[in-house]
Amino acid sequence: MTSKPSPARAWTMRTQIAQALGNVDETTRGVVPPIHVATTYVRDPDNAYRSGYIYGRPDNATVREAEALIATMEGAADAIVTGSGTSAATAVFLALAPGDHLVVPKVMYWSLRRWLMAEATDWGLRVELVDTADLDALAAAVRPGETKLVWVETPSNPLWSLTDIAAAADIAHRAGAALAVDSTCASPVLTQPLALGADIVMHSATKYMNGHSDVVAGALATAAPGPLWERIRRNRTTLGQILGPFEAFLLIRGMRTMPLRVAAACASAAALAERFAGHPRVAEVLYPGLASHPGHAVARKQMKGGFGGMLSIRVHGGERAAIDAAARVELWKRATSLGGVESLIEHRASIEGEGSPCPTDLLRLSTGIEDVEDLYADLDRALRAAND
Repeated sequence: MTSKPSPARAWTMRTQIAQALGNVDETTRGVVPPIHVATTYVRDPDNAYRSGYIYGRPDNATVREAEALIATMEGAADAIVTGSGTSAATAVFLALAPGDHLVVPKVMYWSLRRWLMAEATDWGLRVELVDTADLDALAAAVRPGETKLVWVETPSNPLWSLTDIAAAADIAHRAGAALAVDSTCASPVLTQPLALGADIVMHSATKYMNGHSDVVAGALATAAPGPLWERIRRNRTTLGQILGPFEAFLLIRGMRTMPLRVAAACASAAALAERFAGHPRVAEVLYPGLASHPGHAVARKQMKGGFGGMLSIRVHGGERAAIDAAARVELWKRATSLGGVESLIEHRASIEGEGSPCPTDLLRLSTGIEDVEDLYADLDRALRAAND
């Protein structure tokens, strides 16, 4: 069991995260939350479960602590964690009914987009793709009384377009639909979608929340539990999507340093974006922090404290030059994922495959916490040596 601090003071989010809400293990007085691994719990003599725990599949004390931390960060009424970001996202869609209409972005996390187009339709969902950054197009796609969910991802991966969350919430709610936001690449440090009007916020907690490339996890949080949220929670139990206790422990550990890591990644990404914008081998830099970015005004409005640790560059010379540059880096790691302490580079079009909206000359960059001068020097050398 853990004891909780007095709520007498209104500590900042950064302080609460750093101390994992200040919980102290009652048995040892340890400042690090323990790992609870039990899969079953003893009943009371009258057959009740007054401890609040029944079985490991629907519930776990370490998982609850991770969820409480996420709810605090998002200003949420409730939060749950799942076994992956994809399982968190699909839990939302599977809580809808066959025949429901939903609107999703044209550019979004590729694996989820592929699932929506190939599998969700088998469930009977009617999926419509739209450029959610274009509010007129979004409003035209939403069908009053028919659309049940609007899903946006902002900044969107890997083109980093911005959707105005408050405006999207207004469009969705006027049509009687819920708004869910994939805020993975912003993280709760930079954006709180629930405060902007979203009903549900989703994270691939594998990324910035964990931040150490050693946990696969997902997270969902809601502004106010209702029928949709209760179905999501029930599906998490029924389908066995709960995160394991050791992974929940590592997730808590990662979240405690998230504000520091995100700040460092944002600073490096901004510096790299500025420098590569004038690079002779770079045709275009896609980064919301640049004044030239079409979503910059929206980013300034809803991203606080930075514009994210992700950027993409389009390489002069096309696909061959982009792939060759990625092959020549030494410090950057050629790997999928983002949000870790190590910087990653990836040629997304070849990863996503046929049907990808990603340009073939694009390299996606996830900045870590290394020295930014080293990161620049490594990629600069690789770009200059790349063959067209």
